[in-house]
Amino acid sequence: MTPSARIKASLDLLEKIGASKIPMDGTIGDYMRHRRYIGSKDRADIVERTYHIVRAHARLGWWLEHLGALDTSRARMIVWLSAGEGKDPQRLFDGGKYGPAELNEDEQKLASLLKGRTLEHPDMSPAVRVECPPDYEAALRERFGGEFETGMQAMLKSAPLDLRVNTKVVTREEARDSLKKDRVETGPTPYSVTGLRAKDKVYLSKTKAFVKGWVEIQDEGSQLVAQICDAQPGMQVLDYCAGGGGKTLALAAAMKNKGRIVAMDLEKSRLEKARPRFKRAGVADIIEVRPLADEKSRKWLKRQKGTFDTVLVDAPCTGTGTWRRNPDTRWRVYGPGLDELLTVQAEILDKVAKTVKPGGKLVYATCSLLPAENERQVEGFLQRHPGFAPGALPSGLPGEGCYLRLAPHRHNTDGFFAAILVKTGQVKEE
Repeated sequence: MTPSARIKASLDLLEKIGASKIPMDGTIGDYMRHRRYIGSKDRADIVERTYHIVRAHARLGWWLEHLGALDTSRARMIVWLSAGEGKDPQRLFDGGKYGPAELNEDEQKLASLLKGRTLEHPDMSPAVRVECPPDYEAALRERFGGEFETGMQAMLKSAPLDLRVNTKVVTREEARDSLKKDRVETGPTPYSVTGLRAKDKVYLSKTKAFVKGWVEIQDEGSQLVAQICDAQPGMQVLDYCAGGGGKTLALAAAMKNKGRIVAMDLEKSRLEKARPRFKRAGVADIIEVRPLADEKSRKWLKRQKGTFDTVLVDAPCTGTGTWRRNPDTRWRVYGPGLDELLTVQAEILDKVAKTVKPGGKLVYATCSLLPAENERQVEGFLQRHPGFAPGALPSGLPGEGCYLRLAPHRHNTDGFFAAILVKTGQVKEE
């Protein structure tokens, strides 16, 4: 593809993302699936530029308002090419067969005003400079304190590729050696005892380690949430919001395929897609899948009183900790809003509390940075359930007391939160 054709493809993607009702990674996946003719290098360039533009949403909007230009996908591309890449839009909007139409008079004026400019401007507010949505600014300032700008800046970068080693079948060093033979260089993650971090952008799908189920793609923060569950062989474990099964797999590996894990989720399709992953990892025998959409599963859950040694609730949340990977979710809400999520989180915690054995552990986790979804949610639960008390976070992990707190600028993970809560007595039943 020519440079201008790549620009046209990115413009097409921006239009589709703006009109889509699903997150941008799904929209991009659908777009590329129907265009197999696009080569890997072209694909990488198109996707990378599209992500850069979405990550610069507030700053691009500021420039368009500052210069009195209409806010369109083409205008955002012009600002990005000029101020973000230092290129001349006039040359790339060439009107060729596969490229974008030539700049009109207003667009030419915009391009000329941007010559020599950089993406940031002294008159931008700190929130605009770090791409912080107004609705979240107060909460994120509370979370980061004096590190607000540093913490937010870290979420403007792309995330590293982390892998979790399936220690049921190989050691971390064996997995690392195997990947190296397939030209994938990795190093151990600093906190997760089962993690590897790729040193460059890599393609895992054809590596021996991935095909055989020796490694799974999983952010180190997500691995640590599973790690603090301290699942042991022979335990009874409930993974209540299992989703695609990433943490379920980590729990099964820690249990050395001995015991029982019940994986539940509201979306049956996600659980069904996880089944091949369980089989590939060699842990399908101890994982029982129960979709919450089925009345039978809901009735079963009501009967589970004091059944589980460990219950993991990776609750639905705003996903503010994943903005490095999902930059569009800074500005668009694809599911429930914060108020509704807070209600759902509390309801889930109340529902699963009775399933924990005396002396057992409830681990509440989110991929959010908002105190309302994290510490405040836990404080509310403990007030409603005096039969639970804060547990202890394993030494050497980021956080304090019962709280695991992870953020990109400090730990190079997604923004994760988790709390360890121990059942010390009987939970009051309704």
